Amino acid sequence: MKLAPLARALAARPGVRHRIVHTGQHYDGDMSDVFFQELGLPRPDYHLDVGSASHAQQTAAIMTRFEPICLETTPELVLVYGDVNSTVAAALVAAKLGIRVGHVEAGLRSRDWSMPEEINRVVTDRVSDLLFAPSRDAVENLAAEGVRSDRVHLVGNVMIDSLVAALPRYTDRATWTMRRRCASCWRRWSCSGRPLPCCSPSTRAPAPASRRCECPG
Repeated sequence: MKLAPLARALAARPGVRHRIVHTGQHYDGDMSDVFFQELGLPRPDYHLDVGSASHAQQTAAIMTRFEPICLETTPELVLVYGDVNSTVAAALVAAKLGIRVGHVEAGLRSRDWSMPEEINRVVTDRVSDLLFAPSRDAVENLAAEGVRSDRVHLVGNVMIDSLVAALPRYTDRATWTMRRRCASCWRRWSCSGRPLPCCSPSTRAPAPASRRCECPG
């Protein structure tokens, strides 16, 4: 879902060659195929088919299968998304090969080191050249960690871009309106800091009731 807005934008730019690598970390139809179909994504150029495994095995499998693709295609930039094992594995491969890395959804922090995702986020941000932050608190997190401001770009939440693009597919006008209001609230918070949404992406935990937005549903 995070890939879709960028895939559309890059496809519209003359002279840009964008290749999609599907690691296979999420392989169930409801966690993979449905998003390519519903969001109109092109088929991946490469599929690594890593499947399920321990964190170490899965990360290692992605790295060993992604490295030959980087050596073959010699990309100018590798874009990685979110905070899963695929994210940190691809970022490490590219960084070690001297390829620039861009992290979409950079700077989010839970500060809970028992979460594998937190480790993935921090390591990925450390090796990334371009950090695309979804919110002001993400920018502040990166600044507090000593990341140079010229590497950080506040771009908003790409998940909301995907939601907005998908809204016209809804035939139920009431459902469409409700989701549009939620999307509007999320976008205002991501880009301006007002107001805090019902579930903050920086913590993945519900906000206090007194600070929840009034989004329906």
